[in-house]
Amino acid sequence: MTKDKKVRDIETLASEAGLRMTAQRRVIAQVLTQSQDHPDVEEVHRRASLLDKDISIATVYRTVRLFEEAAILTRHDFGDGRARYEPVAEIHHDHLIDIKSGRVVEFTNDEIERLQEGVAQALGYRLVDHRLELYGVPLKDKSDTKK
Repeated sequence: MTKDKKVRDIETLASEAGLRMTAQRRVIAQVLTQSQDHPDVEEVHRRASLLDKDISIATVYRTVRLFEEAAILTRHDFGDGRARYEPVAEIHHDHLIDIKSGRVVEFTNDEIERLQEGVAQALGYRLVDHRLELYGVPLKDKSDTKK
């Protein structure tokens, strides 16, 4: 779904936010912009190291935190004990996490969006933001007895 999310280039967003972009930060920004998944810091470091062998894990941690604080990255906890990241998208989407494989499926659903708005209104609120994460197992999973 990454193409559908209309992710803007992280390096451009960082520059617009007034962040100083070193060569190593540019590499990390490139890795994150090109990611089709939700990598953790260790995976970002592994990918960045392929482009610049001198990038340390500490540099990746600091840069990811900086991008997150600048609202350029979104941090997720999909229940696997690791913080995982994706660029902030211009189009809202939700996540379905396969608890067997760890695979994350991004989706949008207009009916769910309407229902969430309706719930907020019924409770006397105007919805300003939300995050939906669904956890499941594949329907064809033979080991799942709770079908």
